[in-house]
Amino acid sequence: GSALAGVHFPGMLSHDVSFESLSAMKPLDAWAAVPDEGKAQIYFTIFLAEVVSESKGVHYTKGGDLPTIVFPPINFAPDDAAEMKLRQSRELNNGRLAMISIMSFVAAANIPGSVPLLEGNPAF
Repeated sequence: GSALAGVHFPGMLSHDVSFESLSAMKPLDAWAAVPDEGKAQIYFTIFLAEVVSESKGVHYTKGGDLPTIVFPPINFAPDDAAEMKLRQSRELNNGRLAMISIMSFVAAANIPGSVPLLEGNPAF
């Protein structure tokens, strides 16, 4: 099961798949068990959010405002330039670590024994 084994939505995802059964599966197996109609709903919701956020005025990569649905208008920047540089460096390093972590999970799920720390973990 997952790290949160036993924690799931109540009820049924479809007529033959329960949320409880999904929570007991490995992540890729759980995704494979989701009916195609459910996957289509997820993809459509993501597509709709993208269309709404990307089609308003000048695009943010071309000088327009950031989409507030994705980037809430909260200013966490400190006044001190040196502190800002330090925080940007930390954020960049956290992003790099997250990418390494995701690739480790992908490797562990597809190549048994490739990530020794995840060996024996039932999610992989």
